[in-house]
Amino acid sequence: MKIKHTLIAAVLGLGSLALNTAYAHGTAAARHGGVVRVVNDVNFELVIDAEGATIYLVDHDEDMPAKGISGKLTVLVGTQKSEVEVKATEGNKLRATGVKISSGAKVVAVLNNVEGKTATVRFTVK
Repeated sequence: MKIKHTLIAAVLGLGSLALNTAYAHGTAAARHGGVVRVVNDVNFELVIDAEGATIYLVDHDEDMPAKGISGKLTVLVGTQKSEVEVKATEGNKLRATGVKISSGAKVVAVLNNVEGKTATVRFTVK
């Protein structure tokens, strides 16, 4: 009986450790009212405005510098497709201008040099 209780306690203890590590990289909460996706432990938040969109980068709950990151933003609305360049601005911001993004659009960002890799991030705009 004592062995059974010890075994159960050990299994529950290991299970709680596994749950804690699942949250090691923080949550994917929107800080700027946009749509958040997580790729390779980096949070990408797409925020749309009248001139285009801004993508904010967050790594382990800290702003991730956008310097050196560039790429392309592809917007799909029905059968319409448009592409625009993405450039780093100040801080943790990437900016795409000259594109209209409406509700229901599918947006794909292909970003180069995100921690030395290419990251493909897919968003669906609500």
